Amino acid sequence: MKRILLYLLTNLAIVLVLSVTMRILGVEPYLTQQGINFNALLVFAALMGFGGSFISLLISKWTAKMAVGAQVLGTPQNEAERWLLQTVARQADAVGIKMPQVAIYDAPEINAFATGATRNSALVAVSTGLLRSMSEAEAEAVLGHEVSHIANGDMVTLALIQGVVNTFVIFFARVIGHTIDRVVFKNEENTGPAFFVTTLIAELVLGVLASLIVMWFSRRREFRADAGGAHLAGRAKMIAALERLQALHEPSHLPEKMAAFGINGAKNGGLKSLFMTHPPLEERIAALKAAQ
Repeated sequence: MKRILLYLLTNLAIVLVLSVTMRILGVEPYLTQQGINFNALLVFAALMGFGGSFISLLISKWTAKMAVGAQVLGTPQNEAERWLLQTVARQADAVGIKMPQVAIYDAPEINAFATGATRNSALVAVSTGLLRSMSEAEAEAVLGHEVSHIANGDMVTLALIQGVVNTFVIFFARVIGHTIDRVVFKNEENTGPAFFVTTLIAELVLGVLASLIVMWFSRRREFRADAGGAHLAGRAKMIAALERLQALHEPSHLPEKMAAFGINGAKNGGLKSLFMTHPPLEERIAALKAAQ
């Protein structure tokens, strides 16, 4: 689950930095003497929104490795590393993508994630806890799940969804800021500090609410990746891997900003379930068992 929260927070940070920079530089082409030019604002918001999203995508592999301290494997140093590289290579070939980078990071939890800007420039990382605690059959299924994320182009799809979400967040944040500036603070000339402060606050609040859409997509894509893992490794192995995670009842200890990119998501209930990056394990297992 790490990967998506890392991407989301990186994206939000980039958008906020871009917003502040544009304000400092006075680049606000949507503001006129008559108020807001909504057509110009929509174009501005789209450029900012998709720009922030795709910058986040391009640096996703680097930020993921830095967040967990993942070490990319070169020449295998032991049998476990050799098996890991061979398994990912075989699965990548089966789905028609280039061999991803393979990395290991030190963590007691059972987890793995995949990320990268394109299907042919990706990273698959596994925790030391996974290598110690799972059988080869279970680990093979987890790797198949992650390779399927890459083959399905989930990161690019996420970037496109995030770009659309960013566009509307930026658009409506500025409409709110302009309205507050004019109606509440009665500023009739240009824009005052209230516009700047209100816009930033609105971006933060709307950004959090908009993340619900991204989280929904994240949950949907997990079922598809599970099906991909079952295809690559076998349905019984994929079910066994998820049941192992369920039996251990281990929440993800990946950094919160990376949580959505792992195979093992955190458990939440009530309203918190709307912010879950992964469906409950029992639902994922049931979906695999129901598949024919």
